Amino acid sequence: MSFFISDAIAEAAPAAGAAQTGDPLASLLLPIGLVVLFYFFLIRPQSKRQKEHRQMVSELQKGEEVITSGGILGKITGVNDDFITLEIAKDVSLNIQRSAVQTVMPKGTIKDLNK
Repeated sequence: MSFFISDAIAEAAPAAGAAQTGDPLASLLLPIGLVVLFYFFLIRPQSKRQKEHRQMVSELQKGEEVITSGGILGKITGVNDDFITLEIAKDVSLNIQRSAVQTVMPKGTIKDLNK
């Protein structure tokens, strides 16, 4: 009828018994598989890292050498419930949150850097 639009021709509807040939469980297999992959590759490793960091922060003690999330290296001189006192140089101390500690360094790290 129209020069630019082709006529649509509908096919006959399939029989009622042949309409559902796919298994509904098979159609859910891909989304379930993606959720499992996300859990094992993204969610689980992140929660393990958070758990390890919480444990490390709760076990901080006076005298340990640490690096903060801002990159400051220092020695813990005082420990409170939420804050620690970090000595970064002789007679220079900072009060920082415990959760800002990123890594506990081996003893003697500061001494080795000052050589």
